[in-house]
Amino acid sequence: MGAMALFVVLSVFSGLRDFSLSFSNDFDPDLKVNPISGKTFFISPYQENQLTHVDGIASYSKVVEERVLFFFKGKEMVTYLKGVDVNFTKTNILSKNNIFNGQWLKPNTYQVVVGYGISEKLSLGLFDFNNPFEVYVPRKGKGVIESEDEAFTKTSLIPVGIYAVSEDLDSKYVFCDLALAQELLELKSNQLSGIEIKLKPNADEAAVIEEINTIFPKKTEVKNRAQLNATLYKMLNTENIAVYLIFTLVIIIALFNLIGALIMMVLDKKSNLKTLFNLGSEIKDLKKIFLLQGSLLSVLGGIVGLILGIIIVVIQQQFKLVMITDSLAYPVVFSIQNVLIVFATIVSLGIISSWIASSRVSKKLLD
Repeated sequence: MGAMALFVVLSVFSGLRDFSLSFSNDFDPDLKVNPISGKTFFISPYQENQLTHVDGIASYSKVVEERVLFFFKGKEMVTYLKGVDVNFTKTNILSKNNIFNGQWLKPNTYQVVVGYGISEKLSLGLFDFNNPFEVYVPRKGKGVIESEDEAFTKTSLIPVGIYAVSEDLDSKYVFCDLALAQELLELKSNQLSGIEIKLKPNADEAAVIEEINTIFPKKTEVKNRAQLNATLYKMLNTENIAVYLIFTLVIIIALFNLIGALIMMVLDKKSNLKTLFNLGSEIKDLKKIFLLQGSLLSVLGGIVGLILGIIIVVIQQQFKLVMITDSLAYPVVFSIQNVLIVFATIVSLGIISSWIASSRVSKKLLD
């Protein structure tokens, strides 16, 4: 029962982990090239040509992003303006799967796609030509500001789509064309905030990163999806370890039954043990009898528990018996890694428990 419980809990947590990461995965590429210092870096035609020929890269998208002020019908909000090129839809599945309303933006236009949370906060609709959706971008430079026009670059945008992923991400981005973002942020056409990369299936991530670093020597750093969400991954891994330790403690408590049963058996068979000892068996050989019996109990118990746990997980995956909401089943993931972790935990703790119980066999007990 301990093995079954531990496996089911780890499978459920693996499902919740994948479910949580699925929200960020729609936004995060397989790899992203970021500047080491500052907010932007430059890419030359030669470097772009080299990037195109890197083995393992399926597609890449040039992006620019910055926090700016948005204004609509007396309401304002500070969030990220993200300029993307035409290849963004090839490196990111956002435009295909998560458009809640409307359509994806067209290149070389003033069209934008906003998050559902931004749309809700600003009471923003689509194709509202009577009420302008305005963006204010702080101008670069020094000196005394005497008017609003000197402080901000201002333009009107046309919302054509609303995306919906999660509460946090829906309030984070307003997507626009890359050239428009560069114009508003006063950047050059080859000046970028990052390059988002989609890898080919079975591509060698480490080799691709190493090759990218040779294209942009000492100017950029390449992060994979886990590094882009380092805080989230660290939190989920910490929770996973905590859950594993808690249920391992439950198993340790349950194994006191095994220790007690073996000790009772030692006392019950004391006369038989004494006979074997008098016939020439050594104490260490008598101990091995109970060590082997306890180990076999642990192994068989772990196997039966794992079989029951796998059946429960597979039934939940196929028939969705336990639901979080009316439309969302409790996520579970069958993983060979979890099978090995549970089996190794049960067997190792079972052997330790059997060793503790078998240590009661001594010459003093037989005398």
